[in-house]
Amino acid sequence: MSRSAPFSDMAGIRAALSRLPGPDRAAIAAAQARNSALTKPPAALGRLEDLAIWYAGWRGDARPAFGTPQIIVFAGNHGIAARGVSAFPPEVTVQMVANFRAGGAAINQLARAFDAVMEVVAIDLDRPTVDFTENPAMSEEELVSAMATGWEAVDPGAGLLVTGEMGIGNTTSAAAIAAGLYGDGGEWVGRGSGIDDAGLMRKRAAVEAGIERHAEALSDPLEVLRRLGGREIAAMAGAILAARYYRLPVILDGFICTAAAAVLECQQPGALDHAVAGHVSAEGAHAQLLERLGRAPLLSLGMRLGEGSGAALAIGVLKGAVACHSGMASFAEAGVSGGEN
Repeated sequence: MSRSAPFSDMAGIRAALSRLPGPDRAAIAAAQARNSALTKPPAALGRLEDLAIWYAGWRGDARPAFGTPQIIVFAGNHGIAARGVSAFPPEVTVQMVANFRAGGAAINQLARAFDAVMEVVAIDLDRPTVDFTENPAMSEEELVSAMATGWEAVDPGAGLLVTGEMGIGNTTSAAAIAAGLYGDGGEWVGRGSGIDDAGLMRKRAAVEAGIERHAEALSDPLEVLRRLGGREIAAMAGAILAARYYRLPVILDGFICTAAAAVLECQQPGALDHAVAGHVSAEGAHAQLLERLGRAPLLSLGMRLGEGSGAALAIGVLKGAVACHSGMASFAEAGVSGGEN
């Protein structure tokens, strides 16, 4: 299967979003029938049952095996970082990419723990996006290129996808995207990497200035992403879109990943039907963003690291759901009475 992105301009991205494939309805029906016959009381496994049926539908198999997860960490640098909106300098992005590639970050450990294949995709780290308070963060060509990079990083043969990110200043871009999509300006702004009160004021001012600067374009979600986002955020959106075409289930990570995903959902309602929220982060606006998207998180552990770490941890929940669904015996197979109740 070709991994080339099926678009070369923004019109092509819009076209791709207009023809999204759906799940296998026959597999869903068969998975529901299987679930009702397993050796347990009805609904005894709670959300695990729903997760397993959802996974079965996207994999097209009523009794699916759990495929190898793919974790992709995208990295990019942001012009908005020059406004003092992060507790760390931009060079940390490059340093952390090296740490990912050396296997020293938290996401590396979680990838190993859940038998996931992990890749790191750094996008033009020597060329930050434009400060979005002054001009659009990316040109149309840069946005398309970043989304294509995300698309082409996805393995069609994976069992599911997790996208993570690294980019100093990217919680500011994520807050600006959320504000652009849903309004409420600075209410989406949090402390991100741990900025102090003065930094929080600078961050809120940057988001509000960006919203004011690009007000005329905010009715178009892809323009919101282009004008206020970053290359790694656009790449995550492209990867999540590719996963939909490959019918790969997606586990969303924290605030930044969810902001990228929200662009797709706002552009085309239903675009995230193949995605679940892995966790709710300690970045306050994440819970609000998940609520807007109608996504209940699988985990709530006070995490705020990014990198895909919360979603990676949630792989274990989904893996357990599929193991129970596909591995348990039915009442008839086990010779257990009560299956008719």
